[in-house]
Amino acid sequence: MSGNEITTDVVIIGAGPVGLFAVFELGLVDLKCHVIDILDRPGGQCAELYPEKPIYDIPAFPEISGQGLTDNLMKQIAPFSPEFHYSQMVTNVEKLPEGGFRVTTDAETVFNTKVIVVAAGGGSFQPKRPPVADVEQYEGKSVFYAVRKMEEFRDQDVVIVGGGDSALDWTLNLEPIARSLTLVHRRDQFRGHADSVNKMHALVEEGRINFVIGQLGRLEGKDGQLEEVVLNTKAGEMGIPATRLLPFFGLTMKLGPVADWGLDLHDNALIKVDTEKFETSVPGIFAIGDINWYPGKLKLILSGFHEGALMAQAAKRIVHPDEKVIFQYTTSSTKLQKKLGVA
Repeated sequence: MSGNEITTDVVIIGAGPVGLFAVFELGLVDLKCHVIDILDRPGGQCAELYPEKPIYDIPAFPEISGQGLTDNLMKQIAPFSPEFHYSQMVTNVEKLPEGGFRVTTDAETVFNTKVIVVAAGGGSFQPKRPPVADVEQYEGKSVFYAVRKMEEFRDQDVVIVGGGDSALDWTLNLEPIARSLTLVHRRDQFRGHADSVNKMHALVEEGRINFVIGQLGRLEGKDGQLEEVVLNTKAGEMGIPATRLLPFFGLTMKLGPVADWGLDLHDNALIKVDTEKFETSVPGIFAIGDINWYPGKLKLILSGFHEGALMAQAAKRIVHPDEKVIFQYTTSSTKLQKKLGVA
């Protein structure tokens, strides 16, 4: 083993809510974690795609934003001092003859670990680009695939393209602060929630937003700053003043290198696990959250939290096979409370 390799109990791949909560559950059983994520910050899709959008099905939080949930989880796991490795993707996993694994990233960071936990959500994801010329030159300046800070859209001429929940939600959320807002969809039928569709149509009737049936034709502007979006409609070309464009054409989800690790997959897209430990077909590699599959699977953050709790108990037995695993409650265990710094 070379001197620059990191030795740890557990490597978690994915810093979304489920990966972060796994740090907490593993910490309760005294396992040290290193966390790797392809993004440049924690939170996964939750913080990347809808940081300010409310989530309503987290226990004890009637409403919390994606960023708020991420911030709270980071506070919760702070006592366990996890180490994060952002903007990196795992490219190779090697099973070691003496047990455990060697994990290598595209930044040439190398880990020796007893346990791997894949909590990578839908895998490596990237937004689908709209099929228009030269869109790349506007990206990150006036064309965005997610809303990270709503203030960046204040007093802007905003054009949103799409017919799903993201397009509708951001139409409703940005309307109060945008100078003008136009929603564009190829037809007058939407994939989003009916309530959102009704609210959008009400805004159109009140003259507060515009709705155009059409498709993106081309973008006009210079030096990365958008000035006009030209649409193709049944009546011909239509130009709309625009300083911000949000095209919601969906995400391309790929397992990426995970697909080459020899794990049993479901429909070549999700990792099969058992429902006792959420272990994959390779002993010592677990998969929790949206990336796994088992009969009855629900893609909920809540489900991923449950999976992480059971995974941690099994991981403890792998890392410390000679130690008896004693289940304890944080409400009554002084030992656990000391770990959390609240005793």
